[in-house]
Amino acid sequence: ELCDNLRMTTIPQNAFQGMNNESLTLKLYKNGFEDIHSHAFNGTKLNQLILKDNKNLRRIHNDALRGATGPDVLDISSTALESLPSYGLEAIQVLNATSSYSLKRLPPLDKFSSLLEAVLTYPSHCCAFRNLRTEKQNSWLSIFDNFSKECESTMRKPTNEISYRDDSYNTSLWSAEKNTYLFATDEELSPYSYSAVFDDSEMTGFDFEYDFCHPKILTCTPEPDAFNPCEDILGYSFLRVLIWFINILAIAGNFTVLLVLITSHYKLTVPRFLMCNLSFADFCMGLYLLLIASVDAQTSGQYYNHAIDWQTGSGCSTAGFFTVFASELSVYTLTVITVERWHTITYAMQLDRKLRLRHAVPIMLAGWIFSILIAALPLLGVSSYMKVSICLPMDIETGLSQAYILLILVLNVVAFVVICACYIKIYIAVQNPELVAANKDTKVAKRMAVLIFTDFTCMAPISFFAISAAFKVPLITVTNSKILLVLFYPVNSCANPFLYAIFTKAFRRDFFLLMSKLGCCKNRAELYRMNYFSAYTSNCKNSSSAPGPSKASQALLLLSALDK
Repeated sequence: ELCDNLRMTTIPQNAFQGMNNESLTLKLYKNGFEDIHSHAFNGTKLNQLILKDNKNLRRIHNDALRGATGPDVLDISSTALESLPSYGLEAIQVLNATSSYSLKRLPPLDKFSSLLEAVLTYPSHCCAFRNLRTEKQNSWLSIFDNFSKECESTMRKPTNEISYRDDSYNTSLWSAEKNTYLFATDEELSPYSYSAVFDDSEMTGFDFEYDFCHPKILTCTPEPDAFNPCEDILGYSFLRVLIWFINILAIAGNFTVLLVLITSHYKLTVPRFLMCNLSFADFCMGLYLLLIASVDAQTSGQYYNHAIDWQTGSGCSTAGFFTVFASELSVYTLTVITVERWHTITYAMQLDRKLRLRHAVPIMLAGWIFSILIAALPLLGVSSYMKVSICLPMDIETGLSQAYILLILVLNVVAFVVICACYIKIYIAVQNPELVAANKDTKVAKRMAVLIFTDFTCMAPISFFAISAAFKVPLITVTNSKILLVLFYPVNSCANPFLYAIFTKAFRRDFFLLMSKLGCCKNRAELYRMNYFSAYTSNCKNSSSAPGPSKASQALLLLSALDK
């Protein structure tokens, strides 16, 4: 026993050589150790190696246990170790690593061939041991395919009897179709005794009923919780494929819209300005999905070894900030776009009430400030992005965190109601037979239905399950919520650039004009120039000759507002 000696900073090579050959229990706790050198325990036969409470112990050399036998028990709790040695772990049956917060990665699992009990710091590490069996158990299970039936028959038979095959057996051991007979357990069992299957070294200390039918099970604590189940970031294989398609669509679509709108030589109008903001928000959502997909691809099959670094690191915080900021700015901008359309149609003939760029800029500035603030709160301790692997603010342990989640959800529901109300008012105006022809009426109605449907598809499932979870009555598991994350959450980010920009005539005109500058589609660009010029000239003549706003001109303004 060596403890409470803060002046000892290292354990050198052969530090315990020459001690007796009996099993040792080395209690080396509460010292000033910072490093344990190669072959530090050379020549010892270790039963227990207790290194707990060495607060400054950061490194154990990979060969520190080389030359030693054991240990059976290793205690490194409350140390600053960042990794375990790669050699000498095969004999360990009990591993205690509680409060070892720097130990974020484990060595290859095949090193723990004898491990029976692990008490660790992070629940994700226990996922690594969930399906781990000892080396002997694996060798037995690889030979007996139907061992459970044999265990049942062994339990029913007298202890002095075993089963063996008659001469009709083939190479398929323990087949249920073959006849078996009872025979006394004696050396004359040859060649159908267990010694015909195992080597003598493997049979040493082997008891079929105790060791095989009642194998020792590895126990590990703390167990993974509902927020962090034993699975990869995305959980399902089909989501791993879909997320790449969705994030590429969101990034490419919104980047194209931004590029075309920014490079357009036409005057920056309010609808164009709002569309730029919407495209940027949805572009950020695409970046979030790209980040999640990339990390999932890198950690697939071994997420338990990367979970702590990812969820507590800057990567997850960045991803979480991106998604909340993008989501809130997108919803805010969609609401402003819808209200602007309703305002334009309602006050189409009142030029003094027209929404201008000087009005739209402060409105969107407020939206940016609000979105940044909402996204930054989890970084400041209100809820947390570290709770789950997909980096959403799901922490509702405190009342403030719960109120934060509910605030976001309620605001999103209110925004959806406002959007629906505005489009209903727009439709009532458009379907007036005095204003618009029936085919135009149907076209506008269908377009509005698509806009509302995409908003509903995105918001409704997420809001419903999130509100129930916020009240601590979850109706869906984290694993299943990842389906919502990939299939519903980014619906708007993929659909918005098409519904609000790419499918409109104004965007197609700007796109072909941009392509003409690059030497492509010059004929289409010239055609759009001529159409735009003729439409502009016609409108100028009509407005100069008309004494007042007519129903026809009002209809044209209404439809042009919907097609911006």
